[in-house]
Amino acid sequence: MGCAPSITVSQSGVVYCRSSDESNSRRDSTINQQQHIHIHTASASDRKAGESTSPRNSGGETRAVVLHGQKDRSSISIEVETKSSNSSSFNMKGIVNEVKLGKMKLNQPPMQVLLVFTKEDAQCDGFQTACDKGGYKCMMVRNAADALERYLEVQHDVVIIDSRNPKGIDAVGLCRSLRATKPGEYTAILAVTKKSSNPDKDEPSVAPLLSAGFSRRYQENPGVSTCLNELVQLEQGEVKSHFKLRTTNCLFSALDNCSDAIEIANEERDTQYVNAAHETLTGYTMDDAIGREAGDSSRSEKNKPELMESIFAQLKKGKAWEGLLYCKRKNGESIPQNVHITPVFGYGGKICHYVFHRRDPSPSQTITSTSVFNQEIQHLDKINSDIQTGSGTLIRRQSVARIHSMMIEAPITKVINIINAAQENSPLTVVQALDTVLEILRGSELYNPQLTSQQVKDEDRVTSDLVGGLMSHTHFHKRRLSGPECAGAKSTTNLSPATPPTHLSQAPLEVQKVLENDHKWDFSILQLERITNHRPLTYLGLKVFSRFNVSSFLGVSEDVLRNWLQVIESNYHSSNPYHNSTHAADVLQATSYFLQKEKVKNCFEQADQVASLIAAIVHDVDHPGKTNSFLCNAGSELAILYNDTAVLESHHSALAFQVTTREDSCNIFKELDREDYRAIRHSVIDMVLATEMTRHFEHLSKFVNCINKPGTRDGDDSSSLQSGHSTPDTTTTLSTPENRALIRRMLIKCADVANPTRPCDLCAAWAKRISQEYFNQTDEEKRRGLPVVMPVFDRSSCSIPKSQISFIDYFITDMFDAWDSFSDTPELIEHLHINYRYWKEEEEKLNKKKVTEGEKSSKST
Repeated sequence: MGCAPSITVSQSGVVYCRSSDESNSRRDSTINQQQHIHIHTASASDRKAGESTSPRNSGGETRAVVLHGQKDRSSISIEVETKSSNSSSFNMKGIVNEVKLGKMKLNQPPMQVLLVFTKEDAQCDGFQTACDKGGYKCMMVRNAADALERYLEVQHDVVIIDSRNPKGIDAVGLCRSLRATKPGEYTAILAVTKKSSNPDKDEPSVAPLLSAGFSRRYQENPGVSTCLNELVQLEQGEVKSHFKLRTTNCLFSALDNCSDAIEIANEERDTQYVNAAHETLTGYTMDDAIGREAGDSSRSEKNKPELMESIFAQLKKGKAWEGLLYCKRKNGESIPQNVHITPVFGYGGKICHYVFHRRDPSPSQTITSTSVFNQEIQHLDKINSDIQTGSGTLIRRQSVARIHSMMIEAPITKVINIINAAQENSPLTVVQALDTVLEILRGSELYNPQLTSQQVKDEDRVTSDLVGGLMSHTHFHKRRLSGPECAGAKSTTNLSPATPPTHLSQAPLEVQKVLENDHKWDFSILQLERITNHRPLTYLGLKVFSRFNVSSFLGVSEDVLRNWLQVIESNYHSSNPYHNSTHAADVLQATSYFLQKEKVKNCFEQADQVASLIAAIVHDVDHPGKTNSFLCNAGSELAILYNDTAVLESHHSALAFQVTTREDSCNIFKELDREDYRAIRHSVIDMVLATEMTRHFEHLSKFVNCINKPGTRDGDDSSSLQSGHSTPDTTTTLSTPENRALIRRMLIKCADVANPTRPCDLCAAWAKRISQEYFNQTDEEKRRGLPVVMPVFDRSSCSIPKSQISFIDYFITDMFDAWDSFSDTPELIEHLHINYRYWKEEEEKLNKKKVTEGEKSSKST
C-alpha cells in the first residue's frame, strides 16, 4: 500500500515495527507482527553528532539509522525502510477517529487536553510532549481560576490537575467546580499524585479522589511513553464513551419533539423515560410515569388479560410486537392506540430495555373507507348540483351517498382503500404498479399459485398438471360459435323480444296475461302461484328463457328446457311456507330484471346471463325448510356429508347437477362441449354458494371496493350520471372474469333477499311466510330438545315488524345501496323506504296494542 509503519521505541533501545496497513487506527492495541532491532544509542563522548550506525538486517527488510545524539539525554529520530514503505516518520497529529453509535457514524475529533500545573517541570513536559506525539491539542494554565475560565471556553475532553502540592492548587476544589458545570459530566479529570517513596508500603486509597469527582489517578512518572499510554487509554476509554453520551442528547431531542408517544423501560419493565407526546396522550407527567411499570396504561379493561400475557411472553423471546391496544389515560378513559413494542438487547444477548411506541390511529394516519368515499361524494355532489333532478334521482343520490359512507372494516377493505388513496398523489410509475397490485387483490384466488405457460413447458409436466388440476378454476370463455349460431348469440345480448315457445302459447290465457308483466319489478309472483296451482317456476322459466334465447345458447330444444324446469320444480317442497318453487320463481324474476339493466348488460356475456338464470332457478332446490344451523345441531346426513360447512348451498348445487344429468331428456347441458360445461357449472355453483349468509359481508365488501370503487362507477362525470350509461373504459374494467364473478354473486344475493324492496303488499306477504317457516323450526327445536337457533322467532312472542326492521337495517340497506350505485335501480330503494316506514308503523301499532291490553288487564285485576 506504500503506507508508513508505526514505530515504538522502548527505553531499552528496542524498536517495535508494525506495518500500518494492518490497521487504519493510528494506535491499534493489536500488534500482528513485530520486528526487534537493537539500537546503540550514544552520548557526545562516544560518538560525534551525525555519526551513524547501520546494522544489517538478516532478512534485509528493515533498516534503522541513528541520526542524532545529545549529551543530556539521548533522543532518537528513526527512519525505517520496509518492503512496503520507503520512508516515514512517527506522526499522529490531526487524525480523526470514526466512532459508531448504533446505526450512527460519528467522527471523533482530536482529543483536547488541559494541563493545570503551577510550574513547568518534568511531569508537565512529559504530558506536553506526549500530547504533541499523539496529535492531541494541549493547553496549560497555572491556577484554578484560569483553569475554570479556559475550560468553560473550550470544554476540554481531559483535564490533568497537579495534586502533588496541596499549597499550590486546590485540586479537589477545582475538580468539584469543573464537575458542577454543564459540560463537566462528559470530561475525564486526572489527578497527578506523588510517587510512593517506599515501594513496600501500601498505596493510599483512591476513594477520596473518586468521591471528589476525579476519573482516575496518575502516579508521578515523567516518561513520555508512559504519559502517552495514559492519554491513549483515556481517549479509547472515558473520552470515547463521553463522546457517545454527548451524541445521545440529539437522540433525546428528537424523541422529545416526536409526535408519537415513546416510553422506554428497563429489563424489569420499570419506566425510565417518556417523551412529551406520551404525557399528552396518557395525561401522566414525566414524574408520574418514571418508576411505574411500563405498559400500565395498556391495562385497560377492554384489553383481554390473555392478550397482555401473550405480548410479554413474545417480548421475553426477543420478538417485537405490534398491534392495537386500548390505553388507559390518567382520567380513566380508554382509547385505542397502535402500539409497537421492541426489546433492546445489551451485552451477552440479554434484554436490557423495552421501547414502547404508541401512535393515535387518527383519521389522518389511518385511512378508512369513509375518508376515500367522502372524497368521491364531494365530487358527485358537485356534479349533481348542476343537474335538474326529480324525486327518483334524489333517492338515487341518497343511495350513492349511503354506499360511500359505509363502514366495512374488513382487512382487505382497508388495504384497498389505502392503495387507492396512495395513488392520488403518486408518480405515474407508482400508480401503474399499484394498479397491478389492486388487480391481484381483486382476484378470487389470492392464495393459489398460478403457473404460466412457460413454466408448464419448462417444469416437470407431472407436477404442473397436478398443481393445475388441484388449484385452477375455470372461468367463462366466449363460446367459439360459427355461422348463424354466432350471430344469434350476439344478438341476444340486446334482449330483443322473441316469439313465445309453443308450450307457453298453449298455457291458459290467464297465465299468459300475467306473464306479460314479468319484466316489471312490481310483477306479482303470488298471483302466478295461485293461477298455476303452485307451479309458477315452470311457466315463468319458459317465458324468461325465451326472452334470453337460452335454448339457442345451450343448443337444446324447448322440450328439454320444459322437462328440466318440471324436474327442478318437483324437487322443491311445496309444504314449505317460504322456501318453495314460488320463492325460486321470484328470485328468477328478480334476476331477469337485473340482467336487463344497461350496465349489467354491458358487462355480461351471454354465458353470464344464462348461468345467472340457471343459478336462480336451482339455488334452493330440495330445501328442507330449516337453516344450516338446525341441520348441524341435529346431526343430519347433509351436515355430516358437507362437514357442517355451507350445508344447504352445497346440497342445492350438487342435487341440481345430479337431477339434470341423470336423464338425457332433461339434460340442458348435453350439447355443450367439456370446456363450456365446466365453465358454466363453475359459475352456477359459485353463485349458489354466494347465497350463504355467513359470507354475506365478505361478498359485499369485495363488491364495494372492487366494483363501486372510484373510477369504475358510472357517476364519475355529469353526462354518465345523467344518462345512466357507462364509458367504454369502465365497461372494459368491469368485464374482466374476476369482476364479472363479483357482479354475478351480488346479483343473485340481491335477488334472493329482494322481498323488502318489492311493493308493500308483496313484502308483507313474504315476511309472514318466512316468519312462519322460522316458527316451525323453533317448534321443532323445542320438541327435539335442540338448541334454539333464533329464539326471537317464537310464535307466541315474536314481533314480525321488529324482525323485519332488524333484517333491513343489518343486511338489506347497505347491500341494496351498493347494488343501486352500480346497476341504477332507484325504484327498489324507493320501495325499501316505503316498506321500512310501514314496518315502523306496524311496530308502533303493536306497542300501543300491548300498552292498551296491559292497562285493561291492570284495571280488571
